[in-house]
Amino acid sequence: MAAFAEILSSRGAVLSGSDVAEIFFTDEILARIGLRCREFEASNVRQDHQLVIHSSAYRRDSHPELVEADRLGIPVLLYTEALGDFSGQRDSSGVAGVHGKTTTTALAGVAAEALGLPATILAGSVVGSFGDRATLIRGERYFIAETCEYRRHFLSFSPRRIVLTSVESDHQDYYPTYGSIRDAFVEYALSLPEGGALVYCADDPGAVEVAALAAAKRVDLFPVPYGFTAEGPWRIEGYRVADERAYFLLAAFDGEFALRVPGRHLALDACAAVALAALVRADLDGLPAAEAPAAARIRLPALRSALESFSGSRRRSEFLGEAGGVVFMDDYAHHPTAIRTTLRGLKEFYPARRLVVDFMSHTYSRTKALLEEFAESLADADVVWLHRIYASARETPDGTVDGRTLYQRTAALRPDVNYVDEPLDAVDPIAATLKPGDLFITMGAGDNFVVGRRIFERFNAREGGKA
Repeated sequence: MAAFAEILSSRGAVLSGSDVAEIFFTDEILARIGLRCREFEASNVRQDHQLVIHSSAYRRDSHPELVEADRLGIPVLLYTEALGDFSGQRDSSGVAGVHGKTTTTALAGVAAEALGLPATILAGSVVGSFGDRATLIRGERYFIAETCEYRRHFLSFSPRRIVLTSVESDHQDYYPTYGSIRDAFVEYALSLPEGGALVYCADDPGAVEVAALAAAKRVDLFPVPYGFTAEGPWRIEGYRVADERAYFLLAAFDGEFALRVPGRHLALDACAAVALAALVRADLDGLPAAEAPAAARIRLPALRSALESFSGSRRRSEFLGEAGGVVFMDDYAHHPTAIRTTLRGLKEFYPARRLVVDFMSHTYSRTKALLEEFAESLADADVVWLHRIYASARETPDGTVDGRTLYQRTAALRPDVNYVDEPLDAVDPIAATLKPGDLFITMGAGDNFVVGRRIFERFNAREGGKA
């Protein structure tokens, strides 16, 4: 929503908005375009408004502002419907997947700029390489956007190309089985036009299955596999870590690429982003999709430099700083697979550091469905802190699982697990246990990110402001 507001503002729209009182980083995005949200009230919607756009967190038949918009006869669109309308007016590419879509979209923006594409990119978070915005606007001809699978929202999007990073069970309140979420991704792939490109991760079984099912129904689609096991130009080779950098080769090009962000999954995201940007560049140059590597090859120096300068996005392996000898990070990972791969990448990047993790689970339904997987996903952490479950406006708890349930299951598998119900109540005890050489990371889609920032500010103040 905040990123889309940036785009609408850049095109001259006059905006107002409302939200819950809780402060998130999205408030910073909105402040940069001069928009300060009010708390929800029907009176915020006025007769002179021409359009109301809302997120899927709120129901049209019960939210006071949406009810008022209907009473006044003002058109109302779900965010994904508005995004879909926007995508249908230009050459659009959608980035999708249970994991990695925000970082892949951010990297696609970095790659698109390096390849000189007249494109607008919309990511699901603030990106340092976008000038601390959630969008990068370098032209109108092409549009690259993060698209969400929840409630099949991505079916409103009009893609000419799709990047598919991963498919597995998630959003159990809507997709009760793996098959149900897989079929939604297949439907999205089948929305591609004739000759549309499906860029999919060859290392992810779900993405491979979706690509195969789509190909069986649509022989005209252009498959683009990428990853460590992929065949073709987008195969990753020679991955290595040295001096807090990840180095890897792509079969399409000579010479290594380097990333400053940790984890093999980031190399996968970078590969997908380069493949997508190369496909768009080929279109701009009037070349067939099969010539995408050649279209990117003549701009390789700029592409290498752009990838190495990428510093991540807000709440995605975000580096907050170092104070008191402790490295502070924050990550949005809220699914067991994402937690596991992120922690494994951090261990590989920082092998000498003790890894202290503060995790807050998001949604009761996800926690209940993946309880064992959550407990096991924290195995690479040396110390774990857990809290209450961060509830979602879209579900009602059934009382069978809570934060202590996850704590008890995790503690049965490993030592050094701690539980503090409210995240802010954990600031003092965590700060008392951190020591030089540690890496402290907050993880999850809840509000525990404040814990890391509070402790970092405290440690930084002790050092006299040295970051």
